[in-house]
Amino acid sequence: MSRSLILPLIALVFCAILTDVSHALTIYRIGGSDLPPPERDAPFDFIQLEWADIDAKQHGSTLLTEISTTLAPEQLDPAVNLTPLLDERGGKIETLRSIVGWADFPARDAPMFDGDPTTHFLGDGDWGGDYGAIENKVLVFDLGGLFNIDRVRFYPREKHLVDRFIQTVIVGINDGDPLKDGTREYLVGEGWRRRPPGARKDFEIVLNATENTRSDIVIEMPGRPIRNILFEAPANIRGVWEIAEFEIYGSGFAPQATYVSNVIDLGQPVSLGRLNWSAQEDAGAAIDLTMRSGDDSDPNTYWRKTFRGDETTRYSDGKALVLSTYRKLDKGERAGITPDTENWQTWSPPYDLALGRGDLAGNKPRQFVQFAVQFSSTAEAGGWLHYLQFEVSNPPVASQALAEIVPVEVPAGAVTQFTYKILPRLTGTDLGFDSIEIKTPARVASIDQVRLEGLPVDFTEIRVEENEFELRIPRMDLQRTNELLEVDFQAQVFQFGTVFAARIFDSEQPHEVHQEVTAGDADQLVDSNTLRVSLINIDKKAVNDLRLTSRSFTPNGDGVNDQLKIQYELLNLGAVPVAIDLYDLSGRRISELYHGTATSGRFAVTWDGRDAQAKLVPPGLYILRLEVDGDGGIKSEERVVSLVY
Repeated sequence: MSRSLILPLIALVFCAILTDVSHALTIYRIGGSDLPPPERDAPFDFIQLEWADIDAKQHGSTLLTEISTTLAPEQLDPAVNLTPLLDERGGKIETLRSIVGWADFPARDAPMFDGDPTTHFLGDGDWGGDYGAIENKVLVFDLGGLFNIDRVRFYPREKHLVDRFIQTVIVGINDGDPLKDGTREYLVGEGWRRRPPGARKDFEIVLNATENTRSDIVIEMPGRPIRNILFEAPANIRGVWEIAEFEIYGSGFAPQATYVSNVIDLGQPVSLGRLNWSAQEDAGAAIDLTMRSGDDSDPNTYWRKTFRGDETTRYSDGKALVLSTYRKLDKGERAGITPDTENWQTWSPPYDLALGRGDLAGNKPRQFVQFAVQFSSTAEAGGWLHYLQFEVSNPPVASQALAEIVPVEVPAGAVTQFTYKILPRLTGTDLGFDSIEIKTPARVASIDQVRLEGLPVDFTEIRVEENEFELRIPRMDLQRTNELLEVDFQAQVFQFGTVFAARIFDSEQPHEVHQEVTAGDADQLVDSNTLRVSLINIDKKAVNDLRLTSRSFTPNGDGVNDQLKIQYELLNLGAVPVAIDLYDLSGRRISELYHGTATSGRFAVTWDGRDAQAKLVPPGLYILRLEVDGDGGIKSEERVVSLVY
């Protein structure tokens, strides 16, 4: 068995000698190259990718992230002056010019930012050829992203500390949020009629000195993220001023950092399987991990202006625009970039990072995948993503598996008979399948029948869980391609737009991936074409079917009726606060059974007859109150509980 074969950019590890390459499981890992390859009980290929293999031509990008074998938000060293480093960090320094508006700073400004306190910029009123047209020296330091900036410092050369300090100066900040433009207190770039559009910028003032006598000025910044820093100063009334160095210092993690992987080519359309990761979050920080999959190497659509009114086109010189040809267009021709929703799925919702695992989002076999990571941090709290690891099967389980469900509209919380329809299309190399997993909002009430081409067939219930069931069915292979498979079951729906997702797989090859089905026209005799179920007759009801196992119970320790089970259903809710409390008849709360958040679904809690101090309460009548704080306000239900001994 060969453990590893290292190539310059990709380590390809054959974890077994494959005698049947048509049944190859492939495991990809991004990052974590210092870890050993994964282990499985069956043959597989392993492909190691690196976080650092970012290429804009392959639609990869990174902003304010530190990349090694681990991915993390950038962290500032409080002892490092950021100003000389702005250009290499993706920032810039601009100055206000009379004709062109904001422009790169001229060469005569450079001594302020060169890290050498013996060189200087002389504030004599001639701001680089704009003497008389620009009254003040105005600079904006764009940090290239949001940072926790601690302080700004500027000062003259040591030999001129006494005579060349700035008498009047304004320093401002903003967070770069365009939605706040025009609302901040100080506007720069106003008042000269020939100044071009975009010359106006606004800031919050952190220093406004009109009679300054300090030569070494240090400004402590407010404790919130900053993107841009303004410096503005006129010529001195008496004498001249100079700046040897303008310094910016920050600390802590970048508040927002992003990483978008290259589009990863999987070679051909494959079944997308499991995704897992290793990550760490400090309290107060968050990592959002999402992914998408597609059929070609470019997830975007590019548009060009035709200059016939508002008309735009996807073509140039008779060919569809791609990233390279779009960049060659004149800026005035570029009409924007939009997601390619025809060949790519949209970004998935963020995975639950605490779980450490999930399923790749792909509603059919796909050849290309891409991942995105968003770090949200405080100055002291950050996150680390050590690696991503995902599995694919090549060839796929089925080249296509269209699926739909009927009915698509049901009463909220009512037990309803559903039929799940799957139409597989298999080619000669496809693995085929004999198992189905169907996701459900709650445990199904029953699984009634499986049909193939309208005729009942034998099936086996492998497992029935709270939100999923698995069936073993007759094997679907090339001989049964395009034969309609139907599953009848009874279930409840609590949330508008609930999706009944499903996966198909071969139980004889447990290490191959479970392939997601594709919503579509599986049965031409029905008009569903969807796996999404809507609710009817909701009437804004949040709580449904609050039930007690018994109106009275006897917690006397004899093992009979010692606990009260409370069951309830929540309808059409996102994550909302839910409280279940017990009160005596005077209205005094004696016990908190549950305080937390919950979404739509079926739930249950128990009460053992004890109060908040874990003491048995006296026999008598008590009030159970269930309270839900949703968008429509607080909704509540109450029941009377009798406790006897």
